Amino acid sequence: MLLHNLLLIYRNIKRFKHSFFINLIGLSTGLACTLLIYLWVNDERSVDHFHQNDQRLFQVMGNLENEGKVLTQSGTPKHLAELLSAEMPEVEKAVTVTPPAWFPKFTLNAQHEPLKGVGKFASVDFFQVFSYELLQGSPNQVLADKSAIVISEKLAKSLFKSKENALGKSLEWDLAGLKKQCTVSGVFKNLPANASEQFDFVLPFESFLDIIGRGVNWDNVFNTYLVLKKGVDHERFNAKIADFIQRKNPGAKVELFIKPYADNYLYGKYENGIQAGGRIEYVRLFSLIALFILLIACVNFMNLATAKAANRIKEVGIKKAIGARRSTLIWQHLGESTAMTLLSFLVAALLVVLLLPAFNELTGKQLALNWNANLILGALAIAAATSLVAGSYPAFYLSSFKPVAVLKGKLSTSGGELLARKGLVVFQFGISIVFIVAVLVIYQQIEFVQNKNLGYNKDNLLYFEMEGKATANPEGFLEAVRKIPGVESVSNMPGNIVWGPGGNVPNVDWKGKKIAFQNAGVSYGMIETLGCEMRSGRPFSKDFSADTSKLIFNEEAVAVMGLSEPVAGQVIDFGGRKVEILGVVKNFHLQSLHEPVKPFFFRFDRQYAATVMVRIAAGTEKKTLAALAQFYKDYNPGFVFDYTFLDQTYQAQYVAEKRVAVLSRYFGALAVLISCLGLFGLAAFTAERRGKEIGVRKVLGASVLSVVRLLSMDFVRLVLLAIVLALPIAWYLMREWLASFTYHIELQPWVFVLAGVAALGIAILTVGYQAFKAAIVNPVESLKTE
Repeated sequence: MLLHNLLLIYRNIKRFKHSFFINLIGLSTGLACTLLIYLWVNDERSVDHFHQNDQRLFQVMGNLENEGKVLTQSGTPKHLAELLSAEMPEVEKAVTVTPPAWFPKFTLNAQHEPLKGVGKFASVDFFQVFSYELLQGSPNQVLADKSAIVISEKLAKSLFKSKENALGKSLEWDLAGLKKQCTVSGVFKNLPANASEQFDFVLPFESFLDIIGRGVNWDNVFNTYLVLKKGVDHERFNAKIADFIQRKNPGAKVELFIKPYADNYLYGKYENGIQAGGRIEYVRLFSLIALFILLIACVNFMNLATAKAANRIKEVGIKKAIGARRSTLIWQHLGESTAMTLLSFLVAALLVVLLLPAFNELTGKQLALNWNANLILGALAIAAATSLVAGSYPAFYLSSFKPVAVLKGKLSTSGGELLARKGLVVFQFGISIVFIVAVLVIYQQIEFVQNKNLGYNKDNLLYFEMEGKATANPEGFLEAVRKIPGVESVSNMPGNIVWGPGGNVPNVDWKGKKIAFQNAGVSYGMIETLGCEMRSGRPFSKDFSADTSKLIFNEEAVAVMGLSEPVAGQVIDFGGRKVEILGVVKNFHLQSLHEPVKPFFFRFDRQYAATVMVRIAAGTEKKTLAALAQFYKDYNPGFVFDYTFLDQTYQAQYVAEKRVAVLSRYFGALAVLISCLGLFGLAAFTAERRGKEIGVRKVLGASVLSVVRLLSMDFVRLVLLAIVLALPIAWYLMREWLASFTYHIELQPWVFVLAGVAALGIAILTVGYQAFKAAIVNPVESLKTE
């Protein structure tokens, strides 16, 4: 029986070559898209789940009431880990770690060419809380000595040729003029690609305390991670620690809670103290895209199988007449769909292998088609679901024919059957139209983000960290940079110029209410170098020594504080001290446009101002950069000139959106292509089935144009219906997506008109081609073959 069914499958492929290839292309394309998205989704969901204590590993977070809303922040006091370990029996281990964005790259020197590396400070139990594999050293000892350093395998090979040679060797780290000799106490295995934080070395937190001081303070600026003991309910633990800081520090308003560490990557967005999504939204989005593309391909299979049913009625009739049961026929047709799916799956796997390098470049991943147990099970599940969805309706439909009617050549087409087939076509093109609208809207929003006036000039503006001799004489260094041809302006400031959303910001008690102010310490000329525009007052100036104690607020801060004009020159009680307002700067965006402009102030700070900002004259970028690099090499022998353009840092905030835009274009085009393939096949079968009718009409004088119109109108009506149904859905979905941006475009009617016209035009071309082919056939030939 199996051989017989395989023979029938082979004969049907030979008999219906066109539908076979249409199904093969459609299903294999749909399966390839699904496989690629499955690999991407799997990788996204695996991020940070490799730690041995994954289910018990948490980060301590804080909720803080701010102007009637709740601000969620990751920052905690530096000694919180010690207090929780000592006073909470539920805590197995806890560590304090400096936040990932705190430091630029360190310079590491081991008596040869220096290297740049990303590092962090962490307390003693770091390698016991996190499961980063140590190749050299013991987890409970590598950070015990404050002169230690634990480096990655890659860094060990770069500095000491091998991981074995690294242990016990000395090296020096340098960060903005801070230098320290340390000894390699351990080497950890290179971090896996699915680790959300990538770093090259870890330094003891004790050595950081030597720099910042060991006094107890309650500034919420560090990250605290902990491992709960087995069996501890983390919700009950949350209730227990909610007021922990308030008990220790009366007057504090922070409510603590813990969240699974691995959730930081996918569930990093909070609104008013409640988890409100994050990257998980894109995981869900692309999972839906994969589902819909696969459904479109399955719809093609179903439609083409039922459309060519007239050509298989005798086969069904004869089998039923000689005693075949309906269940036997159902299994036969399901077997055909399974064979088609498996063949398509093989083609899809080949396509994935070919497309994976390009897909990795688009997504910034390192995905590979490794046929492990999870991937095999996932692939089998996708293939089985596809086979069942694609083959079930044709199987039940074809097996339902009455043998007497079939053998007499009478095949009645029910209204329900036609409605189902037409409904599937409407579904296909409806999804395609939603894709077209999404591509247009996402493209517009990304263009808007890139071109919006941000309140400062990010073009031709680069920044880098002072090192070596530069830190000993910052003013002399800046003056020398200022003299380089092509340099328009230069200044310096401490820390990173761009803050992430929900960052740790000071809360100032202002007239009975807490206001979260973002702020930046700057030196002379920084506001001018950034290109920020003053609304009133002036920037910091060397000509006025008293400026160093004054503040410059943005417009949003002035509005929130309810200050009356003129603002410049006012003396206010700010944060427990009298402060004069030097000026007001117009609102500007350093965060992404997902975030509203926050209350902000500039303060004067030259003590740790190691970040240098340089504006280059337009048109001289290449020449000026070469001169800067040569100057830095001569001024700081042995140090690498490692710079970043500010517009790159700004654009990096929209990496996810840009990838969505690009992937949506590709997947949208594929959805339209697969839909057109189905329409192409249906149009071909319709033209074939109505061949005699076309011949008679032409004999009676019908023109080619009238025949084309006759054959096309049924499909055009379906596409028009799809447009009417899909556009409101597309409008709703795009409105919700745009709502995630505080600043966004307005949805324009022309976008929806263009999407509808594009879908209609594509459908007319697809159907029109087949209709024209049928219309130009000699009517004599049509009448002979019928």
